[in-house]
Amino acid sequence: MFNIASEETYQDGQVIIKEGTTGDWVYVVLSGAVEISKMVEEKKFVISLLNPQEVFGELAFIGSVTRTATACAIGETIVGVMDRAFLDHEYNKLNSEFRAILVTLVERFKKMIDRTSNFSTRKEPRILKGLSIKYKDKKSFVKAYTENISSGGLFIKTENPLKQGEQFMLKLQLPGLADTMKIKCEVAWLRKQSEATENSSAGMGVEFIELTKNDDQALKKYLKDIG
Repeated sequence: MFNIASEETYQDGQVIIKEGTTGDWVYVVLSGAVEISKMVEEKKFVISLLNPQEVFGELAFIGSVTRTATACAIGETIVGVMDRAFLDHEYNKLNSEFRAILVTLVERFKKMIDRTSNFSTRKEPRILKGLSIKYKDKKSFVKAYTENISSGGLFIKTENPLKQGEQFMLKLQLPGLADTMKIKCEVAWLRKQSEATENSSAGMGVEFIELTKNDDQALKKYLKDIG
């Protein structure tokens, strides 16, 4: 099924690929298992466990990026190193438009992993607070409410969220302030209606990406006063 150039054997816990290093070899698990993990604030987070016939290392090959995660052997594991000449030949047979799409997907996936890590380690506490907001979709401003808010972002309750990665303008009116804040935001993650619970509404988590100095100071003061 796979064109294997060579086989490598690893013992339990041995690192096959290290996060942040260079290299673009693509591997397939032949026997045993491989743990894929990422370090966040010196803590290891396991992303997935790969079984025989599953492939890893493909992001670096397609997108020429550094390794986005660490791959370690679980028990004695044999991996196959896929034939690079064959991969290059097959990849170069794709037209330039399709190759550009693949590279874009890799870059977007890497960005998503990085953003997820940032949210996992955010230092700003989220405060449960319902505030009336307006945000601009492709057609007009939509009125909605927050579920929680911090100095770096907020969660908008909505059954019709924007797409992950989409940027938009948000109008936030804090109690006691005359001026409405206008903040450029980006959708960092989504919670579908099927994933909602009694205490966690459907909607989208957004990150503030452009906030004036005065608005930033006013928001932090407001959060400190109600926290």
